[in-house]
Amino acid sequence: MSTTFDVIVIGSGPGGYVTAIRSSQLGLKTAIVERDKLGGICLNWGCIPTKALLRSAEVYRNFQHAKEFGLSAEGVTFNSEAVVKRSRGVADRLSKGVGFLMKKHKITVIEGEARLEKGSAAPKVVVKGKDGKDAPYEAKHVILATGARAREIPAAGLKSDGKRIWTYREAMTPPEWPESLLVFGSGAIGIEFASFYAAFGVKVTVVELLDRILPVEDEEISAFAKKRFEKEGMKILTSTEAKALKATASGVEAQVVANGKTETLSASHAIVAVGIAGNVENLGLEGLGCKIEKGHIVTDGYGKTNIAGLYAIGDVTGAPWLAHKASHEGIICVEAIAGQKPHPMIKERIPGCTYSHPQIASVGLTEARAKAAGRELKVGRFPFVGNGKAIALGEDQGMVKVVFDAKTGELLGAHMIGAEVTELIQGYAVAMQAEVTEHELMETVFPHPTLSEMMHEAVLDAYGRVLHV
Repeated sequence: MSTTFDVIVIGSGPGGYVTAIRSSQLGLKTAIVERDKLGGICLNWGCIPTKALLRSAEVYRNFQHAKEFGLSAEGVTFNSEAVVKRSRGVADRLSKGVGFLMKKHKITVIEGEARLEKGSAAPKVVVKGKDGKDAPYEAKHVILATGARAREIPAAGLKSDGKRIWTYREAMTPPEWPESLLVFGSGAIGIEFASFYAAFGVKVTVVELLDRILPVEDEEISAFAKKRFEKEGMKILTSTEAKALKATASGVEAQVVANGKTETLSASHAIVAVGIAGNVENLGLEGLGCKIEKGHIVTDGYGKTNIAGLYAIGDVTGAPWLAHKASHEGIICVEAIAGQKPHPMIKERIPGCTYSHPQIASVGLTEARAKAAGRELKVGRFPFVGNGKAIALGEDQGMVKVVFDAKTGELLGAHMIGAEVTELIQGYAVAMQAEVTEHELMETVFPHPTLSEMMHEAVLDAYGRVLHV
């Protein structure tokens, strides 16, 4: 095996393996280092297997409403072990697919744990293999794609014990099925697991420190989501701080404070989903003098760090912690390395999705952020209840909201909640990237009957031309 490359990528998640593929396409001799399974956290323990779990929850939930569709499905039950087994199978299939892609693009895969040492053009990469031996590698460019992990707060007991108190990893392969569940944190990860377990009848309580759930979303969407989740049976506590969490002989107990009053919450299990921490440890970054802020590597718009020849992409560089952001960041980074002139990442144009029931998706500025930026706005909304396809699907609860600059017609943001909005949001993302105005969106013909018609109607509503409400 060669030990000298043009590019070495450390980490094979969606950011890392896509970067390696694009590097190879550009004619660069490329290697990728992975300490566990190809595909990283996303394919093996994150976005992909969680969606498989949520699909099982969706199918089970639909069975509960069979009568509404003129169908009979009495006595439907579920097998929690089989649900988990299916999700693991999906993850394994995709991980093997990444291995195929590495071979196809002639990318050298190096198994082991990497650390960096001072080199010449770029830091030297030393990989400790599974045999415990160190092997040195050199490259003109080294790209870190080491990802992130669940943030824990040990002082408050918000730390996995692997049995009763879980992070996303244990929640995906639970050692036992919970009877009741405390979920600390109401971002995408916390809400997705809350939605998954609630669908199977688990009594779920969500605890959020801030004054609303899904705090990065538009306030109207957050409020709508809270009502829908409560209707699904969840208990939601906002403006509530977790002071102490501990496992007991029969479950977990949490001391929480809200409005100055302390309360004890009990459940059989708990999930900690209070944030993300970048994987910056044990890489040798301190010895190199690499700049790190708040647990994440500092880069410019092209992935460059303050160390010559060293780059970083994806979750290890900070928010938004999204697989598609990591992949695109990696492509920008390696194209710049190859001498091309890619556009730097515009984070405001990165769509975000939460695959709960109902689904939530957004791109761009919220109404509040746009106002805070001093923009004069035109805001449009359209409810799912006014859409024929949504009614036919039995999914008439939801909303599409758009935010425009009143002076220029620029689409500043789009926010959705309801069935399949995680698929719909890309239409607005394309519109923002293409820098179209309300005129082009209103002149576009949307097919009927589709959920996408609501995207058209929301734009029309912003300009006083809505048709179906």
